Amino acid sequence: MTTLKPFLTLFAVALGCLSLTSRVAAADFNQSHAIFDGVLKQYVKMARVDYAGLKAHPQDLNRYLDQVAAISKTEFKQWSEPQQIAFLSNAYNAYTLRLIIDHYPLKSIKDIGSFISGPWDQPVVKLFGETITLNTLEHKVLRVDYAEPRLHFALVCAAKGCPPLRSEAFVGTRLEAQLVDQAKQFLADTTKNRVGAAERTVYLSPIFKWYGGDFEKKFGSVLAALKPYWPGKVPTTDGFKISYTDYDWSLNEQGK
Repeated sequence: MTTLKPFLTLFAVALGCLSLTSRVAAADFNQSHAIFDGVLKQYVKMARVDYAGLKAHPQDLNRYLDQVAAISKTEFKQWSEPQQIAFLSNAYNAYTLRLIIDHYPLKSIKDIGSFISGPWDQPVVKLFGETITLNTLEHKVLRVDYAEPRLHFALVCAAKGCPPLRSEAFVGTRLEAQLVDQAKQFLADTTKNRVGAAERTVYLSPIFKWYGGDFEKKFGSVLAALKPYWPGKVPTTDGFKISYTDYDWSLNEQGK
């Protein structure tokens, strides 16, 4: 028993160091999302993605997704809400990129899967020891656990009709500024959102039809939610009606 004591002591010290290293690594990963940030900077330009290049060199994306899958629910719950939202938003966007390159070349994300089980129903998201779908991540985790409708400016489903995919990862310490910028960029795109003054109509992306309830729940109305980010004065009088623009489901690919 005496001869085992030094060994057991060293073993305990080693386990403690390993645990500390793991916690430090998780904290460092959560602060910067450095690997995913590098992927986005390399393969995303002006909200368009070099899917061919990413498919040819997926190593860093795969490394990042391994990091995502390694985070435990216990670690996750210790983070601040902005850190949690940044992590889950990055995960959604990263797994979407992985889904696309797994099926690339294709013209639209909607080409993946079948009528019964579409792209958002594929079990591709490894999170907290489970394998779930993009739909589950968005509708049963993000939209349920966080009263933050601006999530809809952050989640990008690989379509041109989506909000722009940033050339940087979301991080908790800058999440507010990043969401504000996302909202302003999206609303400034007149192919998706604009005011038709002559006919007293506000034309909005169908995103605000699909998820209008999320914005209304927090801000009272969709237009009230958009007011701080709209490029110019947002009409809020009863004399204006809302109509919806067409959603472009073609792939947000560079050169297309």
